[in-house]
Amino acid sequence: MESSQALYLRTVKDIVDTQVYKIENPEGPLTEHDKEKIGEFGLIIKRGGLVAFPTETVYGLGGDALNASSSEKIYAAKGRPSDNPLIVHICDMKDLERITEDIPEDAVKLAERFWPGPLTMILRASSAVPRRTTGGLDTVAVRMPDNPSALELIRAAGGYIAAPSANLSGKPSPTTAVYVLEDMNGRIDAVIDGGENDIGIESTIIDLAGDKIQVLRPGYITNKMLSDVLGIRVETDPALLDPGCSKRPKAPGMRYRHYAPKGEVIPVRGTPEKVYEHICQGLENARKSGLRSGVICSADNASRYEADIVRHAGSLDDAEAAAHVFYTALRDMDDEGAEIIYVENFTDLGFGEALWNRLLKSAGSKWEEA
Repeated sequence: MESSQALYLRTVKDIVDTQVYKIENPEGPLTEHDKEKIGEFGLIIKRGGLVAFPTETVYGLGGDALNASSSEKIYAAKGRPSDNPLIVHICDMKDLERITEDIPEDAVKLAERFWPGPLTMILRASSAVPRRTTGGLDTVAVRMPDNPSALELIRAAGGYIAAPSANLSGKPSPTTAVYVLEDMNGRIDAVIDGGENDIGIESTIIDLAGDKIQVLRPGYITNKMLSDVLGIRVETDPALLDPGCSKRPKAPGMRYRHYAPKGEVIPVRGTPEKVYEHICQGLENARKSGLRSGVICSADNASRYEADIVRHAGSLDDAEAAAHVFYTALRDMDDEGAEIIYVENFTDLGFGEALWNRLLKSAGSKWEEA
């Protein structure tokens, strides 16, 4: 009889060149067998290899953060620009002491409130962190993920894992192991399959090492949440909205096109009914041009659109539900050959700012007003 692991591998991929281990119960605590296998994968990272792993945000592609050659392997596997910094993942607050020059009081406050969790902090880097990891900068991006498999792997690997999202550069970030393998099969050593990610988009990044404390990438931890902890008004770097920005990226996702499927993504803003009418006209134009069309929309509107592919999530004011399926929806559009993809304007308030940021990046910083 075929083992469950062998059956799983055959279901995910006919041929898998990369090792895959499926966590026995992603919703429950790690088993001893899980820990044993994750320990083996930690040794792969210690020896200079690459392992993809689940976090609460998206799947990460991990290498030894303190080994410059490991960072080079990450850039090569992703096809990522080498000036795009990597995030160092840790599993204990005391580990900050080795990789930063100093730990500001604001970092301590934020860590006490949000770690483990989807918050990345930019701090002054110590000499222990190779400049290949930091993208040549004197700052380092650090976070502590809220996922038992990730924390176990970080411990097993020695405490410091550099990990961008586990996708080819520019493509939508993976929220399941299947999508990791779609991009990384044969490019990396192993994948830990921990099921679907809880949040579905990347962590918030806040800069604590610049002249001004500001958010460099919106995420689940909102500006208001950060402001409440720090006692100051925290805003997002306005350069994020400038498609022609030539500013050297201090954090992932700042300058280059990201999260993009093969088809053209067109976010549409305006009142709900005007957006619906605008998208319908766009779909009609696509049909006349012979283009295969897709729509990502609210559940209420899904049955109203006459597109080739329709994917929906929650209501227009539920950014959390939309973000949870956003990257999967973009991957589906690729799988089904969508050439033009319209996206309704889910709320841009609070966590919705993060979703809008990813939408703009996937669309090359362009959108249409209804």
